[in-house]
Amino acid sequence: MSSLPPCPKCQSEYTYEDRGQLVCPDCAHEWQVAAEASATGEAARVVRDANGTTLQDGDSVIILKDLPVKGAPRPLKAGTKVKKIKLVEGDHDIDCRIEGYGAMQLKSQFVRKA
Repeated sequence: MSSLPPCPKCQSEYTYEDRGQLVCPDCAHEWQVAAEASATGEAARVVRDANGTTLQDGDSVIILKDLPVKGAPRPLKAGTKVKKIKLVEGDHDIDCRIEGYGAMQLKSQFVRKA
């Protein structure tokens, strides 16, 4: 048996997943997997900084230690403030823009909430 939920439109049990969406082959209805996860009560991913504080999109963080940057003449210095972060999936779970360096991805274990 499939662990996927039935189609919300026609209740067909033959749904399948395609590129992050669930699809019903009977009525061609498509819906988001994330919407289905929130409807079933699954918790959203929580990203925490080095001190255990929960981070959210748009927060400002401070870098805790010097971080080497490939292709840059100097590392990111400890104490650098990064504004307007965006949380993403993956090993480096923070997307941001740092003045003088451009777009970066950081690990949440090396930052604290400002």
